Amino acid sequence: MTITIITLFPEVFAEFLQSSIIGRGIEKKLVKVKLIRLRDFARDKHKTCDDAPFGGGAGMVLKAEPLARAIRKAGGKKKRVIYPSPSGRLLNQNLVCRLAQEKEIVIVCGHYEGIDQRIIDTFVTDEISIGDYIVSAGETAAMVIVDAVNRMVSGVINRQSLEEESFQDGLLEYPHYTRPRKILGLEVPVVLLSGNHAEIEKWRLEQRIKKTRENRPELLKHKKP
Repeated sequence: MTITIITLFPEVFAEFLQSSIIGRGIEKKLVKVKLIRLRDFARDKHKTCDDAPFGGGAGMVLKAEPLARAIRKAGGKKKRVIYPSPSGRLLNQNLVCRLAQEKEIVIVCGHYEGIDQRIIDTFVTDEISIGDYIVSAGETAAMVIVDAVNRMVSGVINRQSLEEESFQDGLLEYPHYTRPRKILGLEVPVVLLSGNHAEIEKWRLEQRIKKTRENRPELLKHKKP
């Protein structure tokens, strides 16, 4: 899979792309990430990529011209183009899994007040929100999307590990414990020390349902009985 990121600040991705599971996916050549520096597509001597919004208001808006050139360089309308935005549909695990099936995706990182709407109307196939809150730059949201999608690309992570994670079947993940058996006045649940795999699986399912009911009860509304 190839992920192309169009950004004003490609340098912020340097450590991220070398670390942990995303670094593993790239090292295995299962995922390729390309960075396109937006300023390279501005044609004035100051490499201007933003301007004041028509109609007035606070902040600046990323200009359509350099964005259009950069998106065309990345493949334009032939690829799935994602714009992380608080106005988009909410990112969830089902959407992540669908994105991971794509051969190529392009992510356009907004900044300041966002990007010219004509870019969205012309090129963007998916406007995606990572949550009902605001972050300072599209690069932050892009990292969330890249990390989530990378994990679901076949071969990056052991399939069994993915099947037991939160949201994979509509429930949150069960609690985890490791050595020592007792710390901070608390002990590991006895069932996890029993060696009885059937009872352990039963306990884990009960804990998943309990945690989901307490933390995300709305998920149970969509769970088949």
